[in-house]
Amino acid sequence: MDKLALLGGKPVFEKRIGYGHQYIDDADIQAVVDVLKSDFLTCGPKIEEAEQKLCEITGAKHAVLLSNGTAALHAACSAANIGPGDEVITTPLTFAASSNCILYCGGNPVFADINPDTYNIDPDQIERQITSKTKAVIAVDFTGQSVEIDAIRDICDRHNLIFIEDAAHSLGTKYKGKSIGSCADMTEFSFHPVKTCTAGEGGAVTTDNEDLYKKLVLFRTHGITRNPEWLEGDSEGGWYYQQISLGYNYRITDMQAALLQSQLNKLDLFAKRRKELVKRYDSAFSEMPEIIVQKEIPDSDTVRHLYILQLNPELLRCSRREFYDALQAEGVGVNVHYIPVYSFPYYQELGYKMGSCPNAERLYNRIISIPLFFGMTDSDQEHVIEAVKKVITYYKIA
Repeated sequence: MDKLALLGGKPVFEKRIGYGHQYIDDADIQAVVDVLKSDFLTCGPKIEEAEQKLCEITGAKHAVLLSNGTAALHAACSAANIGPGDEVITTPLTFAASSNCILYCGGNPVFADINPDTYNIDPDQIERQITSKTKAVIAVDFTGQSVEIDAIRDICDRHNLIFIEDAAHSLGTKYKGKSIGSCADMTEFSFHPVKTCTAGEGGAVTTDNEDLYKKLVLFRTHGITRNPEWLEGDSEGGWYYQQISLGYNYRITDMQAALLQSQLNKLDLFAKRRKELVKRYDSAFSEMPEIIVQKEIPDSDTVRHLYILQLNPELLRCSRREFYDALQAEGVGVNVHYIPVYSFPYYQELGYKMGSCPNAERLYNRIISIPLFFGMTDSDQEHVIEAVKKVITYYKIA
């Protein structure tokens, strides 16, 4: 049956609202145009300028821009010397890149379950998964909320592990007043169009460690350097370079870097609006027993990338699929974040089994991401709220 007929009446939307969307203004366009008119489209000065801006925002000593967030995660794993036989602990409730980057380096992902209230990786579950082969932890700031950094830092220090923070969702978030990007050994960011700031595509790793910084830079550029301090022996002249390690072509262009720098100039504005939207959503949904709202730890001053509704199946006479389809019919471009990584056929073929992280699996079957982005108007958000209420009213158990 057609969902509009099922729910009765016409949809509340005159336009469709996606779950995320980039915001580009004239300053962003001009920044890219200026590069197009310049001498350097890539390997130019805009990359270092954007890296310095990211350092200013995060408080990190070094930032290395890369072609995308997955490349940044790959670079971080390589810099951490992940190799065959090494185990790296991460969450299953994330995009596959958080785990795939371990496989790229020959390591073995080990999945630790989530906290069912915050949806972030549970530090106690991390500790339980540590073995003599464990080399690092990749903790994901899911939806933008910071992981429990102090607890994870303590675990990593006690077991001599590298702490990699996957902050693809959390640009602008602070933990105990300290900006995300300067807390872990390495922090990865993504600048995909649905993220808080975009470079079209792009990623970065921030670090305070000089040795890690050198490895990240080399990894981005084929392992090749002209830096006289990194050469083995003396330079033969201005043309001279050496390959001193094995790397990839993971460079970002000056066009992307210029767009990113312009976007970063608006981070405070973007963050403020996202917080306003989240506050309105929380107010609308927190008193509805059919919906469970994600809890925040008091230590995280969160700039939310995603807003997730958890459905309470005991109070609704519908499946998540039916709820999803009904909102789509109302013009609300909902999504689901994320399918547990180890449930994919590729991971099942590697030997991973269902049931290993029951909290993540249970949550996956109940969640839906609703629209959240800077360009949402109050009217757009009210339409989303009304659509959710309409679907709940139809499906709730009397």
